[in-house]
Amino acid sequence: MMTPRDPFVVSMDKIIEPYGQSKNDFEIFANIAKKMGIEEKFTEGKSQDEWQEWIYKQTFDRAAAANIEIPKYEKFREQKWFKISDPTEPTIMLKDFREDPEKNPLNTPSGKIEIFSKTVADFNYDDCPGHPVWFEPCEWLGKVNKKYPLHLISNQPKNKLHSQMDHGKYSKSFKINEREPLEINPIDAKKRNLKNGDVVKMFNDRGSCLAGIKITDDVMQGVVQMSTGAWYDPENPTQDGSMCKHGNPNVLTPDKGTSKLGQGPIAHSCLIEIEKYNDTLPELTAFDPPSILRSNAKTN
Repeated sequence: MMTPRDPFVVSMDKIIEPYGQSKNDFEIFANIAKKMGIEEKFTEGKSQDEWQEWIYKQTFDRAAAANIEIPKYEKFREQKWFKISDPTEPTIMLKDFREDPEKNPLNTPSGKIEIFSKTVADFNYDDCPGHPVWFEPCEWLGKVNKKYPLHLISNQPKNKLHSQMDHGKYSKSFKINEREPLEINPIDAKKRNLKNGDVVKMFNDRGSCLAGIKITDDVMQGVVQMSTGAWYDPENPTQDGSMCKHGNPNVLTPDKGTSKLGQGPIAHSCLIEIEKYNDTLPELTAFDPPSILRSNAKTN
């Protein structure tokens, strides 16, 4: 998606030819479709390069309709990248609808902004009535839990994209003792005799992981914050529930959807406890490259 926040479009080229029997995504799904007897319906007679050009043309046509000039496909592949021009005026959400609702109806049953959906209501889901409503989370500070009194907020990271480039220098510069940082309020830290730079064990009935302490007033008492994205690094890979020695909060969050309709993640509804980790810190292995077995490799 091209936006003023990310205005660059880059043409990606493959670095090496596929090794052994490895295949790209298009070949994988085309072969699955072939096994199912629907290869022609899937590929529509186009190669992956033809599909790529077709997709780009849709973008080209939409850009032209919005008075945004971008190069044609052949030129784009030749110059490898381009930057879309800065917008001449700010983007206003639902601008046409707001200016003339009758002439520019929305893609809803009524053509208007709707806060109630009969379609959703007719599903008769007990946790999704068809209109906005607040439901009590399965875990939160509103339910007193003496065993796990801290509410973990596991937001998206600011120093990487999800987990991409977690092994990079920039992402690693934020780590504390090689562990993902955990922000905690000074009062909660004092209760647990913690100081900046300590490594702690975060845990609940679902799992546990290590983290590095960062004491700050930016989080309220009773709340701790650790971003997602640390590469999962179990202490014992063959053991269920093994502690993540790097700091991946997914081992702590419940595996439950936001609703029967949405099924989104509820990563912010999670209670935990933390304690100082006094054992010898386990060595990280998440960034170790895998062993590559090369069969019939040619040798000089």
